[in-house]
Amino acid sequence: MSTSVRPRVLITRAVFPEHLERLREGFEVESNQEDLSFDAAQLAQRLADKDGALVTGGDRINADLLRGAPHLKVVSSISVGFNHIDLHACSAAGVMATNTPDVLTETTADLGWALMMAAARQVTQAERWLREGRWQRWALDQWLGFDVHHACLGIIGMGRIGQAIARRARGFSMSILYHNRSRLDAAIEAELGARYVDKKTLLEQADHVVLVLPYAPENHHMIGAAELALMKPSACLTNIARGGLIDESALCAALQSGRLGAAGLDVYEGEPHVAPELLELPNVALTPHIGSATRATRAAMAHLAIDNLCAALKGEIPPCLLNPDVRGRAA
Repeated sequence: MSTSVRPRVLITRAVFPEHLERLREGFEVESNQEDLSFDAAQLAQRLADKDGALVTGGDRINADLLRGAPHLKVVSSISVGFNHIDLHACSAAGVMATNTPDVLTETTADLGWALMMAAARQVTQAERWLREGRWQRWALDQWLGFDVHHACLGIIGMGRIGQAIARRARGFSMSILYHNRSRLDAAIEAELGARYVDKKTLLEQADHVVLVLPYAPENHHMIGAAELALMKPSACLTNIARGGLIDESALCAALQSGRLGAAGLDVYEGEPHVAPELLELPNVALTPHIGSATRATRAAMAHLAIDNLCAALKGEIPPCLLNPDVRGRAA
């Protein structure tokens, strides 16, 4: 336990003022309101004497880091994804790990829908063309995109966000296919108007494919050259999940050759680095990992992360515990 009377907490990235105020009420806080990006050594140095940490998806929490943080009891991430946290290492070290599901579902689904529409209708490319002063006249064959209404939507990953996207699709009179690790209850399928199929069938039949599944080593590059070859040449692929799900080299080749119609990406394998080939392609809409980026949703995520942190440091079970097999460190 830290020698401080109050638990010591590190906030690895800038938070809103109300979050900082809330944390300071109960903890000795080291904040990062300058919003610097810590490398592994800097993060390890700051965590060495901390009891808790409020982190984000860019902070890699692994066994090496935890060995240098003997007082740490909880790592609370402001994110729904948690592939940046080694859960096995956390459990072995007696550190609780938490995330922030649910509160970002509808906002992320909104962005997924917007990105799918932008890719299908070439919105971002057409806007750049207009801003460059290149619009001189109307033409029948100008900026021809792909319809969304009455098309077939394929959702890979039918969790909360996938289901929220499916609900939106009903308003566009789309037929809905989905593939998931496990099939939904029949009542939920009926409510969503969604039909369960294998991945191959989904890729072959869907006009729009949206990825909304968690990243795991076993689904690394689950969309590669072979999968892209199954898709319609007029199909649009949207990824709001994790960049590592798509082989970006294969995607670029498919977009360049016309084998795939368009893509919309909010996440990238090496983010914040984006492959130069993607930046040069005209038939891809790109956003910088903004799926949950509204003020209200980001604030709710941070408050939930603080709820998790506070519970853990009080010796309680956090509401969003990721590693229930953890054995807590002695105070």
